Amino acid sequence: MSDDVEPGSVRVRLDLSYDGKDFSGWAKQAGGRRTVQGDIEDALRTVTRSARTYELTVAGRTDAGVHARGQVAHVDLPVEVWEEHREKLLKRLAGRLSRDVRIWRVTEAPAGFNARFSAIWRRYAYRVTDEPGGVDPLLRGHVLWHDWPLDVEAMNEAAAGLVGEHDFAAYCKKREGATTIRTLQRLSWERDESGIVTATVRADAFCHNMVRSLVGALLFVGDGHRPVQWPAEVLAAGVRDSAVHVVRPHGLTLEEVGYPADELLAARNREARNKRSLPGSAGGVDNCC
Repeated sequence: MSDDVEPGSVRVRLDLSYDGKDFSGWAKQAGGRRTVQGDIEDALRTVTRSARTYELTVAGRTDAGVHARGQVAHVDLPVEVWEEHREKLLKRLAGRLSRDVRIWRVTEAPAGFNARFSAIWRRYAYRVTDEPGGVDPLLRGHVLWHDWPLDVEAMNEAAAGLVGEHDFAAYCKKREGATTIRTLQRLSWERDESGIVTATVRADAFCHNMVRSLVGALLFVGDGHRPVQWPAEVLAAGVRDSAVHVVRPHGLTLEEVGYPADELLAARNREARNKRSLPGSAGGVDNCC
């Protein structure tokens, strides 16, 4: 599958962040629902005075209510549009976009770059508090309240059994034609001095609902409702377990996306599109996000 930029076009990288509260996720949807992609594409069309819409490709397609601090996207613009607007594009987008979405950097992407397929990892944070009084009102849009005391040590012990390359079918919402095999590079919990417990979750890619399902399972361990070995047992079973609760989206933030060195971007782009399987399995088309 070719990802060559069309002759006469320039691939532009956008680094951005948004508060997901009032968005119906990243991806454009039918029915006029507000989305991050829709807002940015509309703003881009307006500030470049273009009759057409330039479609964005994103590193991680976040769900409704999920936030992003380190999101990355790309867009292919005609050379003449890029040359005319590049110096003032960032400021003009800031003036056009709503305050709950900000673009921080607009740069010409290196050869081989694809915001989605060139990424080698995505890092999310999920924030929760078990304070008896609830969540600080100033943080309520970004922190989940869990009304049982949490044992962070037990949660980390359980998380260790999930790290590595596995089929995460038990923790994903299956999509037709997409594999659920992922390499979970890091899953750890830490309580800060304010009492907020943060999960750091890093993987080469995530399937739908994966982070929120993993967090839900580990919270059940932390509050004593399930034993430490239970999340790994669910993973090994390979099927959705009704006991795994998908936690609410507002505690989740996409913090950062990692890319290889410029000279390795094209190779990673090709590799990420390959069929992926565990030894002895049939595999499927990778659907990294």
